[in-house]
Amino acid sequence: MKESMMLMVILLPVAAGILVPLLPFKKRKHMEIFLETMVVLNSLLVWGVLLEFPEEAFTLTKFTGNLTISFKVDGMSMVFAGLISALWPFATLYAFEYMAKEEREKTFFAFYTMTYGVTLGIALAGNMLTMYFFYELLTLVTVPLVMHTLSREAILASRKYLYYSLGGAAFAFISLIFITIYGTTTDFIFGGVLDPEKIGGRTNALLLVYVMAFVGFGVKAAICPFNSWLPQAGVAPTPVTALLHAVAVVKSGAFAILRLTFFSFGTEFLKGTWAQSVVMALTMFTIVYGCSRAVKETHLKRRLAYSTISNLSYILFGATLMTPLGMAGALSHMVFHAVMKIASFFCAGAVIHQTDRQYVHELNGLGYKMPCVFGIFTLSSLGLMGVPGLAGFISKWNLASAAVESGNPLACGGIACLLVSALLTAIYMLTIVVRAFFPGKDFDDSGVCGIKDPSWKMLLPLFVFSIFIVVFGLYSAPFVKFFQDVANGLY
Repeated sequence: MKESMMLMVILLPVAAGILVPLLPFKKRKHMEIFLETMVVLNSLLVWGVLLEFPEEAFTLTKFTGNLTISFKVDGMSMVFAGLISALWPFATLYAFEYMAKEEREKTFFAFYTMTYGVTLGIALAGNMLTMYFFYELLTLVTVPLVMHTLSREAILASRKYLYYSLGGAAFAFISLIFITIYGTTTDFIFGGVLDPEKIGGRTNALLLVYVMAFVGFGVKAAICPFNSWLPQAGVAPTPVTALLHAVAVVKSGAFAILRLTFFSFGTEFLKGTWAQSVVMALTMFTIVYGCSRAVKETHLKRRLAYSTISNLSYILFGATLMTPLGMAGALSHMVFHAVMKIASFFCAGAVIHQTDRQYVHELNGLGYKMPCVFGIFTLSSLGLMGVPGLAGFISKWNLASAAVESGNPLACGGIACLLVSALLTAIYMLTIVVRAFFPGKDFDDSGVCGIKDPSWKMLLPLFVFSIFIVVFGLYSAPFVKFFQDVANGLY
């Protein structure tokens, strides 16, 4: 029974999403109540599954050989599924207010809710095949969200996202084939599944496959040079871009890479090889590239998109260290970044919703008109910079410590990249804050008359996220301890 609950938490949001266009809601409020109830109920079921911690996998179907669709709870599942289920109810509540001005609401919420279930499928996947199946399915349910407005820009953005995702998935599929041939199983087992007797003299070939799979899954994690789809996807409604950047898509890419590195190929096989150096160098370059582009970007959501490109590679950098401490740092940043980035995107969305202003130079003086939104945006900005006492400092500290502990000379360059990124983050985030609160003596406030903070549906999630940012920063010890236990294979 406990094992079958894993399937239920995946199917319930998918079923709820399918029902949205079919049910004859008399009022919009009725749709909101239905969706929020389904999402909250599913999140409670997820936490029930995680706390019960079923030891046995649940096999849905078996194909040939050792290829199965199965689900299992382990430490990694607990981190990612717990993160998704904690954030999605608040994201849905926020979306109700934001989408009030948009058309085709039912279609939007149908795919939005289905994405919840599909992302949980990635989190709870018990083997490479299951994860790959839901990874591909995630592309299919998020493409309609990216192209929701049906503008020419949105259609082009969704097309690019689709092409990049399918291309990356093709690379990832190659790794599945090789793991099937040269591994003892396709299941996720801490330490890896490759069989030394089967490998023989094909080490370099397998290392090449790992690099290809890293880049393939890295497409969704917006790794250079396959990151251009992410800023373009900013044309989607803000609830979508927030999920793309904070919870569902990019985090799924990072999660898949952690699975690939620590649970399929194994660090014993990869550590100290040329493949490790290649992927580490790639992540370091992406860190600096993303924040450099963010400094130059004038569009608010695209600036945050480039910030995501930079910050996501923090997680990948932790993975490429291939040490328990590196994995713990990667997991901590996966969680803490999600909270900070969804807060900043929701703040940006609130500004766009209330003012229709989308460029940084248009934000002058709005801090006094929208004090709650810009106060929380300031807090999330400081967190992304890595200011002590906030969540971002903890994860960056763990990653820097892991880099030093690894003893890898190239990893020392990663520390420099983290410092450069922190400096540039301060520039491109605080520029927005300064414009909002200190517009200058010549500022004419007549242009911002009538502007105010949004309703409680938008503000409540923002306040909750701001609390998370502070709590994770001040009381991080139990969370970091859990991440370390996961990284040491204790869960």
